[in-house]
Amino acid sequence: MDEFLGKQAQRDTTKKSTIIEDQTLLLILDMQKKLITHIDNNKLILFNIKKLIDTCNLLNVHIAITEQNPLKLGQTIESISEGKEYPKFEKLEFSCSKNKNFIDYINKYNFKNIIICGIESHICVLQTSIELLQKGFNILIPRDAIGSRSKFDNDTAFLRLVLEGAVASTTESLICELCKTSNRKEFKEISKILKKSFSN
Repeated sequence: MDEFLGKQAQRDTTKKSTIIEDQTLLLILDMQKKLITHIDNNKLILFNIKKLIDTCNLLNVHIAITEQNPLKLGQTIESISEGKEYPKFEKLEFSCSKNKNFIDYINKYNFKNIIICGIESHICVLQTSIELLQKGFNILIPRDAIGSRSKFDNDTAFLRLVLEGAVASTTESLICELCKTSNRKEFKEISKILKKSFSN
């Protein structure tokens, strides 16, 4: 699949937006207890999402959260918010692009780039990303911060996302792209985030 993605990238000549902090949203999909428990590599996914959250908080990048049918599936796990209040959008549809409050929110701030992470890759991440791409947003997918119950579903969804026009990336790459330079006051803390190592 990696070889295929490389060839696809060579064919994709669509101009992508530069990631600028105040034009970018980190969108965290459906990180709820009843869902995350069954996700393949769930601890690694959570670890990387928290790195993205910490970075975005340092750089004043907007963060929003969705919850899939929270009455049945529960709320977002506490380690995501850690006491902070982020805009939250409840949904029954798999794609949050059908949520009027969410659309009003992203239009209000005139976001150009949306970093999408969370679960599940082949359902809510996929459908949300495709529909936001159709609306003209630049969608960036950190491969190590999305997941499904099945590795096969996750890998296939990631391939589909790239074919649809999403930008393939990783957590560390996006952190550095948001930061842009080591010559800024936040870099010392960003460096600490980058140096954090995952352990089970």
